[in-house]
Amino acid sequence: MEKFIYKKSVGVTALSASMIDFTYKKHAHQEYAVGVTLRGIQQYTLDGSLQLSYPNGVMLFNPEQPHDGMAHDKTGLDYVMLYIEPQMLLEVAEKKEIVCFSSPIVYDHRLEQSILRLSNAILSGKDEDLCSELLLSLTDILIQPDLSTSYKKDNTFIKKAKDMLHANLDQVLKLDEISKELNLSKYKFIRLFKAHTGISPYQYFLNCKIERAKRLIEKNKDIYSAVVECGFVDLAHLNKHFKKVYGTTAFEYMTHLK
Repeated sequence: MEKFIYKKSVGVTALSASMIDFTYKKHAHQEYAVGVTLRGIQQYTLDGSLQLSYPNGVMLFNPEQPHDGMAHDKTGLDYVMLYIEPQMLLEVAEKKEIVCFSSPIVYDHRLEQSILRLSNAILSGKDEDLCSELLLSLTDILIQPDLSTSYKKDNTFIKKAKDMLHANLDQVLKLDEISKELNLSKYKFIRLFKAHTGISPYQYFLNCKIERAKRLIEKNKDIYSAVVECGFVDLAHLNKHFKKVYGTTAFEYMTHLK
């Protein structure tokens, strides 16, 4: 049985997930994502390499790092994840430069327990002050030198391309216009963007639309305004893509947050 429960507190989104046959479509989050495999084996492709997270494995995803995800076998999978905004991590860590996780999976009991304590507190609706303290404890572990390094910034070309994509999330993707602005052929632009980011411009654009819809739902608790503002054809169109990334429909996600 597939089950995805989301809750949010102190700006951090927690996910409790159980799945057998569900497969995440290749996507990327704008947040850091850190989680623990509780039961089964989590299988996913990250930066072109197959990753397997066994029970007690801590999964570490950097912002905008493309990946898919599924249970390794028919026994299924249980896990928890935390999604943390980059600027929030900087604020809590009192740092100026974004960090980058150096290993995709680690087996670190102290880190595992810190993730579990914060995710359990958020999912069970504990007081925000407690969640803030637990977030601080987790952040102090995450920014240790053996887990993170300086974040690699986008080059000027990629930054400009991303800015243009973000500026038109309520529109249909227009690769011809973007590639012309960058003085490249459409196919050269696609090739360079994918080589740098690991994801095509279309996939990146669609991911950003879904991420924006999620943020609007969190802010306004209004699904239909998210449909309009993010340029989806209708609610069914949003739900179709939302579920491939979050395992649940936009309406179910909004319900979890209440």
